[in-house]
Formats: sequence, structure tokens, C-alpha cells
Amino acid sequence: MPRRSERTERFTESVIRRMTRVADLHGAINLSQGFPDFDPPPELLRSLRNIALSGPHQYAVTWGAPNFRQALAGKISRFMCLPIDKDENLVVTCGSTEAMMAAMLAVCNPMDKVVVFSPFYENYGADAILSGAQPIYVELRPPRFTFDRDELRKAFEQKPKAVILCNPSNPSGRVFTRDELEEIARLAREFDAFVITDEVYEHIVYEPHRHIYFASLPGMFERTLSCSSLSKTYSITGWRLGYVVAPPEMADAVKKVHDFLTVGAAAPLQEAAITALELPDAYYRSLLEGYREKRDVFLKALDRAGLLYTTPEGAYYVLVDISEFNAGNDVSFCEWMAEHVGVAAVPGSSFFHEPTHHLIRFHFAKRRETLEEAGKRLIGIRELWKRHPMPAVDS
Repeated sequence: MPRRSERTERFTESVIRRMTRVADLHGAINLSQGFPDFDPPPELLRSLRNIALSGPHQYAVTWGAPNFRQALAGKISRFMCLPIDKDENLVVTCGSTEAMMAAMLAVCNPMDKVVVFSPFYENYGADAILSGAQPIYVELRPPRFTFDRDELRKAFEQKPKAVILCNPSNPSGRVFTRDELEEIARLAREFDAFVITDEVYEHIVYEPHRHIYFASLPGMFERTLSCSSLSKTYSITGWRLGYVVAPPEMADAVKKVHDFLTVGAAAPLQEAAITALELPDAYYRSLLEGYREKRDVFLKALDRAGLLYTTPEGAYYVLVDISEFNAGNDVSFCEWMAEHVGVAAVPGSSFFHEPTHHLIRFHFAKRRETLEEAGKRLIGIRELWKRHPMPAVDS
């Protein structure tokens, strides 16, 4: 029998989605895969109900229904403070996952180099492999997850085609400062590189930090492909509505790739989501306040459990240090924790290029009562570790 393609042998299945299955197997509270256990805005649900009866139910324009793109362009223009044209600058995709993949394929030729900050969202490694690109990893150094400027310059001196920037960062929760973003921008201009951004947590940034859209920096819109989605902002991760904002030439390239990847995002969901895009600014303030409260509830639970963590500046993830358990293998530890503690997390090694086995990632996009129950279970983690020790496993 012929062998499968070599590219599929160079990456594994998603560790995040695997941990959801482990959580389901043991009935654990799923703080691994980052989706809410609460409903989207009621206005959005009413819109969905109406559209289910009235349609549309057939293909939309491949790169997005015109009225959806118009509403989306208006919302992006308002927050990015740039004039976004629905036809020239915008491509609607099946979630930000496809947005990132389409952007990579539109930018990179096989063997092109791409700068990736580590830790990184697990999809970026697979994106590089599938597009034929070679990643150049630049470490974000704990505890604040900042980059070394000399190391970043050395990475750019290798003439990468692009740099991937997740801001706010998944999994670290880091929000890059203007000074850091301007340093990346200077290097991108000097070495003539694109910047592909993942900004899905743009509206979840905690004071005193603030989100700065990379494309809004002087002279950077022309070389930036901004990827995002409606998933996190409106609690509709299952709707799979993402998008790429880019200058016209690059938007055209993304359209071509997108057309042959997925044809188009779901027409009725685009129609229903227009309601969300027209929500007032008060909605985004309420969203942020809700997540700030969830963050505070969960961090206090970690404090009561005596677990060490890095306080997230944005997004809804927190990295927790499990060094005290001497588990040796974070994957096995997360499986043990789901079974015996009843709380599921993601092993940190899936996010790092460096050998890292002492961190795990929780998310707190859950109802208060869910987070409080997870906190109660975590308080007993050390006693459970003594009673049901995990077999020693080398990392």
C-alpha cells in the first residue's frame, strides 16, 4: 500500500481537542478547550431563530455575504480606526482557524521562513507545515512572556517571509505593549516581511493593558493580514465565522485560497450575526467586565488551591506551574487530573517549542458556578496526588 503524505506525519492531532474527549470520558469540568458554557447575546439568538425560518439557506458570495461584510467592515473600522472596505479588504472564512491557514497559504511559498513566538497556539505549527513554510521560533520569556530584541532581530536576519503574532496571546494571556509592537513593525519594514496577526481576543483585555491593532500602526496596514473571528466576542464558537482584513492585493490572494478550501461560511449564520455586529459599545464593555469577574473568581480559586500562575493580561487563559508535583510529563498529568481531580486542562508542552513540561493551561470562559466548582475540586489536588499517585513517566 502507498504511504500517506509526509506532511501529515509531522504533526499530531490537536492536543486541545483530545483533552476535551478526555474530559468527557471522566465527566471532568472542561477547562481545556476554550469555549463558553453560557449563551450568546439574546439579540443574536432571536436573530438566529428568525433567519432559520426565513433564510437564506443557499450559498452566499464565496468571500462573504455583502450585507454581512458591510456590517463587519463597519464594526472593524470603528475599533481599528481605519477605513475598511467590504469588497477590497475583507474575506469571510470558516472561523479564524481557516483565516490563519488561508493567510499563510496566500503569503508563503514552500521553504519560506516564518517567525513564530513561543509559546504559540498549537495550530501555527501545523499551518507552517501544511503551507510548506519553515518556522523560526522566538522565545517569549516567562514570567511576563516578553521577547529579547536581539533574538528577534537575529530571527529577522534569516529573511522570513512573515511573522505570526497572537495578541492578546493564547496561551500566555500576554498583551503586547505599543513599544513591543513598534519594534516588530520596524523589523518587518526593514526586512520586508508580512505580519499575520491572530486577534480573536481583541475585546478581552484587562486594565491597565489595552489592545493595539497591529494594522493600525503607521505604515503597517499594507503588510499586515489581520485574522479574527466572531467566536470569542459573541460566544458563538460553533458558528465558525472568521475573517481576514488585508490590503487589496493580499485580500485577493486570500479569496483565491479560501474559495478552494471551504467555498464559503454558512449563509444563514452570516445573516443572523449581523445583529451582533451592530451591538452598541456598551456590549463590549459588559463583555470585558464579565470576563474580568471570571478571571478574578478563577485566580482566587487557584490561590486557595495554592497553585502558582501567571496573571493573564488579556484573553481567558491562565498558565499554571505544576513543578511541585514532579510529574515528569505534563500530558500524563493532565490525564491524571481529569480522572482523579475532575478538572481538565491542556498540557503546556503543546504550546512551546522549547522542552516545557511544568506548565498546564486552564481557561475560564465559564459560568461563575462552574469556575467555583472547579476551584473546590482543585483544592484537593495534593491529597488526591498522595492517594492516587501517577505512575512515573519520563518527559
